[in-house]
Amino acid sequence: MDRAHDIASELLHELNDDSHYNTEDLLPCGTEIIHDFRNIVHGIFHRMASTDGSSLSKLDALIDGAYQQLSSSKTPVLCWRRLYTDACIWRTLAEFLPPHTEVPSSIALTCVARLDRAIIVAGACGQGRLELIHELISLIQVISLGLGPSSPNFSAQEHDLVPKSEIAFPQTYRRTVPRLETPPPFASFVSKYSKGPFIIPAYIEDWPAMNEHPWKSMEYLRSLGGPGRIVPVEVGADYRRDDWTQEMMGWDDFLSSMTTPDGPNGERKPVLYLAQHNLFSQFPALREDVIIPDYVYAPLPPPETYPMYVPPGNREQLVVNAWLGPKGTISPAHIDPFYNFFAQVVGRKSVWLAPPTVSPNMYPIPPPASQASNGVSPSLGNTSRVDVFSNYQEEFPLFQQYVAPEAMFAVLEPGDLLFFPPRWWHAMRSEDTSFSVTMWF
Repeated sequence: MDRAHDIASELLHELNDDSHYNTEDLLPCGTEIIHDFRNIVHGIFHRMASTDGSSLSKLDALIDGAYQQLSSSKTPVLCWRRLYTDACIWRTLAEFLPPHTEVPSSIALTCVARLDRAIIVAGACGQGRLELIHELISLIQVISLGLGPSSPNFSAQEHDLVPKSEIAFPQTYRRTVPRLETPPPFASFVSKYSKGPFIIPAYIEDWPAMNEHPWKSMEYLRSLGGPGRIVPVEVGADYRRDDWTQEMMGWDDFLSSMTTPDGPNGERKPVLYLAQHNLFSQFPALREDVIIPDYVYAPLPPPETYPMYVPPGNREQLVVNAWLGPKGTISPAHIDPFYNFFAQVVGRKSVWLAPPTVSPNMYPIPPPASQASNGVSPSLGNTSRVDVFSNYQEEFPLFQQYVAPEAMFAVLEPGDLLFFPPRWWHAMRSEDTSFSVTMWF
């Protein structure tokens, strides 16, 4: 693959230059590690990926070492994200440089999955790296996996989702989330409506995700990635449980799991949930299906109940994540530090909300040091022990006495847009196969 040689040549030139911005970010990993990395990639490039596997084994060890650094740190250091990203790219390029002429499909699939991990684990860290990874994935799929051009015809009227079912309304709220008849003017949103939750019905009905590129079409979702793509999924309906875990799995396999939730003999399979993931970084076409509301660019001040609020630290001051899973997936009651617009694209989702003032009576789970016995749970310090969708709260008397009178409930229909401020307690339950988008700002 001539393009692989050109890419490798450009990356090698970068790596040899300590003053290059992408190389500068690698240097804090340490002189010895950078020296080893340079020697490995020089060997791969100048021997043109000879069949001697020692260089590849050393590169695999660097990838594993960078991963261990990332997974063991609460705030991953930039250099390890950079090293993981570049080492994954070089490990993939090594399979496509001469003397290799044909790459078996099994190796090509491994390369695609490795590049996806560079996005998922390290955020494809480095200027231009995400675009480069997308290019490499496309090249591999075309050259080694037989992916050709296609123009599938998707109909917004056709989908593979389960029928609607009855919704069980809990008794843990006394109010409903306000539904606005019309979207508020921008100035009114800033001065008035941003102080509390509200729903704008059918606000996102003009999103391509609702129409010409319908996210309720499994055929469309399958077409986004091509062969070999992987995504991170939660295994288990509730991350507070000890049997909850996370794993990487094939995108196609994950989509199939939502249409065939049971095994061949009727046994119930574990619930799989793609939750709080930047799926748009993996499948850029999805991002084109979303129209970000102007409201997220409003200069909102810190709320009175959360004076420490600051917007996300990226360039846009905006974090967009996807949530995709079957009926029954639950996000337990928890708090987040950002303003949130929550768009319901596919299916219905029940939402429970309560103001920050109820926090003393929400029975938060103790910090992870004394919990998280499954070893992989998210930080639980911002999560409640109360199952707000259950009507049996004898174990939490203060919750029923002081929280329920202040709590709100609503069922989001496809097309609805929900807003709520930082530090509001919120819980979500999918009532059907559900696809949602959160916009933190």
